Amino acid sequence: MSIAGALSNALSGLNANARAAELVSSNVANAMTEGYVPRSLELSTRSLGGAGSGVRVEGVIRHTDNVLIGDRRLADAAIGHTGTHAQFLSDLERVIGSPDSAGSLSGRIAQFEASLVEAAARPDSEARLSAVLDAAKGLTSHLKTTTDNIQNARLEADRGIALQVDQLNAGLKDVQFLNTKIQEAMMRGVDPSGMMDLRQMKIDEISSIVPLKEIPRDHGQVALITTGGALLLDGKAAELEFSTVNMIVPEMTQAGGALSGLTINGRAIVTSAERGPIAGGSLAGLFDVRDDLAVSAQSRVDAVARDLVERFQDPSLDPTRAPGGAGLFTDNGAPFDPLDEVALSTRLTVNAAVDPDQSGAIWRLRDGLGAAVPGDVGNASLLGDLADALSENRVPASGGFLGAARSSAGLAADLLTVIGAERNQTETRLTFSTAQHNSLRQMEYSKGVDTDAEMQKLMMIEQAYAANAQVISTVDEMLQTILGL
Repeated sequence: MSIAGALSNALSGLNANARAAELVSSNVANAMTEGYVPRSLELSTRSLGGAGSGVRVEGVIRHTDNVLIGDRRLADAAIGHTGTHAQFLSDLERVIGSPDSAGSLSGRIAQFEASLVEAAARPDSEARLSAVLDAAKGLTSHLKTTTDNIQNARLEADRGIALQVDQLNAGLKDVQFLNTKIQEAMMRGVDPSGMMDLRQMKIDEISSIVPLKEIPRDHGQVALITTGGALLLDGKAAELEFSTVNMIVPEMTQAGGALSGLTINGRAIVTSAERGPIAGGSLAGLFDVRDDLAVSAQSRVDAVARDLVERFQDPSLDPTRAPGGAGLFTDNGAPFDPLDEVALSTRLTVNAAVDPDQSGAIWRLRDGLGAAVPGDVGNASLLGDLADALSENRVPASGGFLGAARSSAGLAADLLTVIGAERNQTETRLTFSTAQHNSLRQMEYSKGVDTDAEMQKLMMIEQAYAANAQVISTVDEMLQTILGL
């Protein structure tokens, strides 16, 4: 090997060692930095005229496990999806209330039944008749409150959808921008690792909104596609559009055109299918709450209200009531129409004939809704019949309940049981997704910077640096000797 060749080899080695030491320093300094990926140099042998001519720095390698990161992002999306479901069901279960609580739906039905039994024991007591009226009003108020909470949850979900769509659009624009900058850096021969770390963090930020798959493209760029097949980024970011509303009532649905759906680049997509384009993330979870879970819950609450109305609207229950007239519970003062069940719980009222606040008379609870004058104050037959109607086993006509006959209290208990079972199932899935996420995150952390290994690497770099420096020193001595001849 010539002196010039030896000097060239040593200089290239010094340059590679300097770059390697810089990367080790960066790795150690950022060992605890969120989103930082360990780096190392990619080296190759440089040759000239068939002979070795030192070492060439080809670039910087980011040590990432894309399969692991992809799995962790899917776990993020699963947590977002099931967490949204679990929150809604938990809130709904709390509003309905547990049976052992006096303010729960079951508790109010039990209180209403007990007040009827007590009034039947003393039909002449105005206080006990007033207690029946108050219990009936408390029952209707609870059903209205439950409906209000369901519709508020739908409204909050609608607003959450709008917010997450904005976040998703902004995140996709950021990834598009970083794709461009990474491509430019690679074309200029500049290390783009820092921008790649930032891009990975940006993708992580939106991975809980929709489940994403990252697909590599030329020049360091990536494309993003949902697990349901919606292309969100490939060169240019897709544009998602959604319109929120200021108020939601039970009659409003996406299928009926009253609520907005979601479009990607102007094309409407299915938001309700389990395997739809955006299925699996928190965005799909919010659509589920607004258009499915809350709607189903509302139909069950309306079914409870219908059952209550029909129990006391039976023509054989009160002979004083006009044929076809409303019973003790009414649809805004009118008889209930089975074809108009949606939102019945919001319209449920106690018959004005028994309410002194609506020019009615409390004694009609004892003597009949159509009674013109008070009857025998000792006659408790109607009050007893009202209590029997409440406890009678009937098959609910709607709400998707099982076809078994049950009392009014039993139907309320079944409502809570159905919701509680759904919540338990959802929380079980959430627990699994959270455990999976934590395991994957720990595995991801384990593949981060190993400071012990980096320090060992630094010692090897120092030895290599010293060896190359010794070669240069020796070459210098040889040249000085030659020049001194």
